[in-house]
Amino acid sequence: MPFKRFVETGRVAFVADGRYRGKLVSIVDVIDQTRALVDGPETGVPRGAMRLNQLHLTKFKINIPFTARTKLVRNSWKTNKINEKWAEGVWAQKIEAKRKRRAMTDFDRFKLRKARQMRNKIRTVAYYKLKRSAVKEKAKTDDKKSKKVQPKQKEAPKKKEVPKKK
Repeated sequence: MPFKRFVETGRVAFVADGRYRGKLVSIVDVIDQTRALVDGPETGVPRGAMRLNQLHLTKFKINIPFTARTKLVRNSWKTNKINEKWAEGVWAQKIEAKRKRRAMTDFDRFKLRKARQMRNKIRTVAYYKLKRSAVKEKAKTDDKKSKKVQPKQKEAPKKKEVPKKK
């Protein structure tokens, strides 16, 4: 089955557009093909209708009944530890990294560039040291192999030359 995330009661979604952009909500009810009733009691999003094209569905789902009250949504949210699971996920970490990069000043970007240059220089020096030592080791093992007495191979018998008649 290609699809794993469905618009369903209890599905946790990330608000991608609108007033509550960047917050998590839970779908409480599906109103029609384009709208859903959402509630985000732990993220500060009040219960209300939201367009589905404003939401990105996540892999998280909480067990709540159809059109559950905010109190039930909050309790289920806490028991499933949605905020902790979200914070551990790659998606949230990428969003946080983007936020940090956006907040950087010109001097911060300069310091980051210099730090990366130093890291790359250290990495390159270490790489070439390892490469040089590997080449030396290979040369030593080749010398040891050539020093060992290898049994003589039998030579093919030589053909006798027959003088040509004139």
